[in-house]
Amino acid sequence: MKTSIVLGLGYGDEGKGLSTAYLCKQSENPLVIRFSGGHQAGHTVVDTQGRRHVFSNFGAGSLDDVPTYWSRFCTFNPLAYWKELQALKDLQVKPILYIDALAMVTTPFDIAYNQKTEQVNQHGSCGVGFGATLTRNQTPNLLYVQDLLYPQVLQQKLGTIRDYYAKKSASTEWLTALEEQVALFCQLVDELRPELKVVREQTFFSQNSYDHYLFEGSQGILLDMDHGFFPNVTYANTTSKNAFAILQNNASLRNSAPEIYYVTRAYQTRHGNGFLSNEHLGIDYQPNPIETNQYNPWQGQQRVSPLDINLLNYALDCDLNYSHHAYRRHLIITCMDQLKGALQATVDGRLKKFSNTLILQSELSLRFSTLLESHSDDGAGMVLRKRILAA
Repeated sequence: MKTSIVLGLGYGDEGKGLSTAYLCKQSENPLVIRFSGGHQAGHTVVDTQGRRHVFSNFGAGSLDDVPTYWSRFCTFNPLAYWKELQALKDLQVKPILYIDALAMVTTPFDIAYNQKTEQVNQHGSCGVGFGATLTRNQTPNLLYVQDLLYPQVLQQKLGTIRDYYAKKSASTEWLTALEEQVALFCQLVDELRPELKVVREQTFFSQNSYDHYLFEGSQGILLDMDHGFFPNVTYANTTSKNAFAILQNNASLRNSAPEIYYVTRAYQTRHGNGFLSNEHLGIDYQPNPIETNQYNPWQGQQRVSPLDINLLNYALDCDLNYSHHAYRRHLIITCMDQLKGALQATVDGRLKKFSNTLILQSELSLRFSTLLESHSDDGAGMVLRKRILAA
């Protein structure tokens, strides 16, 4: 049995979907485990048939029929799930999704409140209710996936959630305007209820066996709620913290020694407001014409700048708080094909050019077992630069 954890070293958009799909192809019977974030993720995968899909509610191995386990640490939006399910069916894909009974449910109230407050706060939210859902679930106004199985329970809890937002708001007109959306939400849940594969974590992992448990991270460590730059952070642990909680909570996984794959683009990106170093420096690159993160009213345009070695080391150090130093670690650098020249990065604020990514490795605080580069949108462009003996 093999276990892998895929993490982003930046602010998201590093290529975790591509990396996860690539690693899925190395195994006969893998399972993708989503262990942070939720339906706000946008993990782009292009398969060998040229099918392109941005995964939010399913694991990035789904184009290859790899099942997904949706953990209790993730949010679940029935409407977003249904829309993506239809899009995958159009691609002749029948995804398999096992949803933890204690996964948190996003409602129309959460989405509307998120968008309402983001217009004022401009924290860089993507406006799909993720943070609002997590905040609400820190109060008694909880809604879990298992509650969707009971119509009477769902109706009662939606009423308390409405009351919760009424107390948080100076005006309730926006809540009244949501009545039709909430009715449609309930109708959709009624239709989906027979198809939802709701499971409980310990039972699921004790009764099912896979040869590769592949933990697919969300966003990046620099957005982590404990280690990012407040207030422009996500309401989630984007380090390996949650992955190790799942491993330790299940006897069949507890003794595994995970390999950790850290992913970064060949340049920095950030979608939304907040600190991004090196923005004053130019970067000579050719943007992907079908870049996933386009302009939206909540985050604006995607921002780019040269890599910052100090911040890469900071992100690596943050994750060392949760993962044993003896685990094998790997570095994946994506979007190499978009650079017009050598990779550029700052070291202590000074811009340097790296004609070979192996030289970049010498500036990082960890020594990696392997360094891989991606030179295309699909895994076929993944190149093993060199096997490096970890220190």
